[in-house]
Amino acid sequence: MGSTNISYNYNNAMARMVGKDGIAETELSGLQKRALAIHKDLQKKREEKIIGFFDLPYDNLLVQAIMAIANDIKRNFENFVVIGIGGSSLGPACLQRALNHSFHNFLSSQGRRGRPRMFFLDNPDPDSVKGLMEALDLRTTGFNVISKSGGTAETLAIFMHIYNVVQRRFSKTALSKHFIVTTNPDRGYLREVAVADKLKTLPIPENVGGRFSVFSPVGLLPAAVAGINIKNLLSGAAEMDQKCSKPEIMSNPAYLNAAIHYLADTKKGKRISVMMPYSDALKDVAFWYRQLWAESLGKKMEKGKTVKHIGQTPVAALGAVDQHSQIQLYMDGPNDKIVTFLCTKKFRKECKVPRVFSSIEALDHLANQDLGTLLSNEYLATEYALTQNGRPNVSFTMEEINDFNMGALLYLFEVQTAFAAGLYKVNAFDQPGVEQGKNATHTLMGRKSKEDRARMKQFKAYIKERKKYKCL
Repeated sequence: MGSTNISYNYNNAMARMVGKDGIAETELSGLQKRALAIHKDLQKKREEKIIGFFDLPYDNLLVQAIMAIANDIKRNFENFVVIGIGGSSLGPACLQRALNHSFHNFLSSQGRRGRPRMFFLDNPDPDSVKGLMEALDLRTTGFNVISKSGGTAETLAIFMHIYNVVQRRFSKTALSKHFIVTTNPDRGYLREVAVADKLKTLPIPENVGGRFSVFSPVGLLPAAVAGINIKNLLSGAAEMDQKCSKPEIMSNPAYLNAAIHYLADTKKGKRISVMMPYSDALKDVAFWYRQLWAESLGKKMEKGKTVKHIGQTPVAALGAVDQHSQIQLYMDGPNDKIVTFLCTKKFRKECKVPRVFSSIEALDHLANQDLGTLLSNEYLATEYALTQNGRPNVSFTMEEINDFNMGALLYLFEVQTAFAAGLYKVNAFDQPGVEQGKNATHTLMGRKSKEDRARMKQFKAYIKERKKYKCL
């Protein structure tokens, strides 16, 4: 498909543009020695297969297997439901929104070129789960259950409900037709169920974390089912891998953006990282990035009696919508943010503004313009205004939003996050804070291990205390 066509502009994050709240050239160069050590460590872990996301773009045999399964799903189903949470949903949803028709599910089968309608069940909200089940014809609906551990409470609970409905409405043998499981290749509750019921399965590599799994079967199967060219997607990621293979900060866009965000946070007080796409297609990239940045870098470091809390808070915004809700704060409120703009030079469709109100002279400048021109100019105006007010920002601009460029962009953010973790001196690939909440949920749901019994005593004391202070 050619090479990636994405430009990265970090000029407005520099001191020469935004003054004291920007990064000085010497501050970037001062990180180079650390960058060399981090780069060496990441490459070593890649070679030793400790970190697996780096190599996902190169698994051609997996692509062939996924394409075969996807073609079978497209032949048999009108609807395809992804059941997963976190990286098991955000990655697939991000690709679907970016690369398919804005209203894919409303198109006729011919308009969808035979591809199924796509749905995502990520939250165990009974109204959403039951509502979707009532809306779909289950005879023509396939389900992809995704959990790396195979024991994610929310995913398993939704799966158990739907599993029971399908089994009762059709038969036990129908399960192998309607369900495909993406999970740990060797263990976990989902793996046990899949083996027992002879369900199709796809593996999530042991060395690939959920939030880094968009180029694994987690993201690739739903993408292929939706008609996205996953070969081009992975080719874009592979090309970005080459661009991000250099140890020098100024030659590596992922390292450079990581360094700018790290310095903005630790030296300039920019504790909030806003991602603001100026394209509806890129809206879910901000939500995918939000998990990647938050869960990878938000860590507690304990050294003796000293406790440090690390990490920027990522915020998802959307241009131009949030010019009318958040920009007032970004412009005049606390100068504690760095903004990342995501843009495209070319939208997939043209939408002209006709001259229909010729009697209103004040609207003449909008007539005969394209809505894409309006949106692009709103981005440029917002970038300019933030910069003029000393508010640091960076931008990524695609020539067009396509599978190749999306693969490159998402891969860049993954490398950026891994490198940023090295700068912060935290582990990008664990999530102890999440595990604490997961265990608490299982306790409240009635799990009865020794640890759960001890935890329940603490909960009862907590509930008793929280009842003391009520207003309504």
